[in-house]
Amino acid sequence: MGVDLRQVVAGILTVTMFVMLGDMLKRDYLEPIEEKFPEEVRDLEFHGGKVSKQGLATFSKTSDGPWVVDGEQLKPCWTRSDSDEVDKSKGYVTFSLTNGPEYHVSQIADAVVVAQHLGATLVLPDIRGTRPGDERKFEEIYDVGKFVRSLDGSVKVIKDLPDDISIRSFSVVRVPNRVTEDYIVEQIEPIFRTKGNIRLATYFPSVNMRKTIQTSGSESVLCLAMYGALELQPEVNEVVASMVERLKTLSRKSDGRFVAVDLRVEMLEKKGCHQTGASRAKNCYNAQEIAIFLRKIGFDKDTTVYVTQSRWDDNLDVLKDIFPKTYTKESIISADKKSKFLESEDSEVEKVIDFNLCSQSDVFVPAISGLFYANVAGKRIASGKTQILVPAEIPGSSAPVTDHFSPYILKQNHMAYSCFCS
Repeated sequence: MGVDLRQVVAGILTVTMFVMLGDMLKRDYLEPIEEKFPEEVRDLEFHGGKVSKQGLATFSKTSDGPWVVDGEQLKPCWTRSDSDEVDKSKGYVTFSLTNGPEYHVSQIADAVVVAQHLGATLVLPDIRGTRPGDERKFEEIYDVGKFVRSLDGSVKVIKDLPDDISIRSFSVVRVPNRVTEDYIVEQIEPIFRTKGNIRLATYFPSVNMRKTIQTSGSESVLCLAMYGALELQPEVNEVVASMVERLKTLSRKSDGRFVAVDLRVEMLEKKGCHQTGASRAKNCYNAQEIAIFLRKIGFDKDTTVYVTQSRWDDNLDVLKDIFPKTYTKESIISADKKSKFLESEDSEVEKVIDFNLCSQSDVFVPAISGLFYANVAGKRIASGKTQILVPAEIPGSSAPVTDHFSPYILKQNHMAYSCFCS
């Protein structure tokens, strides 16, 4: 009996279609990107191209190359609402800080907003790393006294639950980042009234740090929690300060100014530096692209560049070839602190160092879109360090540095602008 060639071809095509369908289903349903790699959540204010200057902010040209003078340090314009009801707790709210400092800021804010609305006592969170068993106490990284004092009168904070209350009896409630009062009333308050105690688990459906018009009283406590409550404990703060000073010393030819780039090779590999969206805008840039971008907007080869990559990686060599004074944290941290603070490549402390160092640099370049960029931008806006440059593929040999200021700055639409006033 002969073989019908058409049937063979049809069979092959059918099998191929099922294989392709299986791959699509696996990608779409079995590998949710936002849960596996939270940094990959797309940032609405990260554009891989020339930024429109139709916003509110303008920057005059300087004769000092690409360096732009810092703006004025802003003052908090939120109001404290002290209440006698704070000490009359109706129950407890617990939560953990996870995924690094850029997430901690948002998780703290959501927990404080929820606790204040419910009239609940907030229990000091623990800090959990990305690996099982990687846990730290809050006071190992952050200043407990500052945190409690800053929230005094708004939310009562305690270090531990009373001995007669078991965490096992708490109901876990998922909370979207930037939780609204409507959500609290509809989704959280009924559970709290029934159970009396809840544990929050914040998730991030998107990265959106744009300011919004608030019609409720939660805006002030949100601002307080995000920008007035979380400070590093003294020893960690000292390490960051010494690293900043070291970078300034290495930058004598640029009057002590340096560039910080959030570029982590492992994240670039996970993301593939792919293009997204209808405009095909890139959402991440590799070391070579960052090096070329910095040169084309005017930074010379003597510029000091700090990279958030934990340890030196061969993929960074091209950046060092163009900017020889390129450093990772292991080469600038003091020797007596290295063993304690650089004990692993996935240390929460290392992430905290990067976050705060990028917040204090003269120029910040986010090579990767996401919450790190968005929350570093918020801290920089408050301190007047608004030279945040979004990278792009620049045609030709040069481009004005002001063309690449972050939309958060040019449009002044970051939520920090609703929390701070001049």
